[in-house]
Amino acid sequence: MQVKRILVPVDGSELTDRAIEASLALAAQLGAEIVGFVAVLTSSLLPRPRQDRREAAADSLGDDDEDVSSAGPVLARFESMARAAGVPFEGVLDQVPSIGKAIIAAAASHRCDMIVMVTHGRGAFGEFLFGSQTKAVLAGSNLPLLVLH
Repeated sequence: MQVKRILVPVDGSELTDRAIEASLALAAQLGAEIVGFVAVLTSSLLPRPRQDRREAAADSLGDDDEDVSSAGPVLARFESMARAAGVPFEGVLDQVPSIGKAIIAAAASHRCDMIVMVTHGRGAFGEFLFGSQTKAVLAGSNLPLLVLH
């Protein structure tokens, strides 16, 4: 199987650099393109403890815009690093209700052959509280998945 396009979900966290650097090195070796992907959860779908829907809607005004605007610099930096490495790059930003499902859908819609992700390694308790996007992608995708820790 020849890898031509690699989806790399990034979130701007401290682990983002690890995903960027590893995926660029891999893409350069394989002669592949990178699709940098940022998924922003739509705040209207985030659970809000002890609030009714009207209060949650009022509190969420502007949250999506702030998350989307903070994602732009992450993709711009990734693009700049890809350009410096001589790796073709496409940046994608999407507002989604589910990160794991969005990663799988983005890989399919952008015709990616592989996914490179960084796991936060929260352990069993953290996974119980926050879920595991990596686990969701592994279970829901047939593509090769390179997981960095």
